[in-house]
Amino acid sequence: MTDAFHIDVPHTDGALAVIALSGEFDIVAAPAVRARALELIAAGHADLVADLSGVTFCDSSGLGALVGIWRCAKDCDGSLTLAAIPDRLSRLLSVTGMDTFLPAYPSAETALTASQGNRTTA
Repeated sequence: MTDAFHIDVPHTDGALAVIALSGEFDIVAAPAVRARALELIAAGHADLVADLSGVTFCDSSGLGALVGIWRCAKDCDGSLTLAAIPDRLSRLLSVTGMDTFLPAYPSAETALTASQGNRTTA
């Protein structure tokens, strides 16, 4: 039995938005995550924080979605920051080298604070 996947947007403020994911981030969920993230970017929220605290599983489709979102955000002069990465996903990010270009923070609150600071100093 798979975990139902949910996408929430608990915070938006100017260029910033938090997208909170929960459940299995797999081939079924990845297109919806990518579509929702691109909607946020198109709406002017190019600095995304992905709160991954509720993700119970992530496969290559989920990783691919994160790369696609990161590229779209960069194309719009934005960013993708990861927050509250579960241990298994953290290992995948490290093995694939994605941890070298996707900043990560222990919680969505700390990622949001860091993103706000980066935006005001840029």
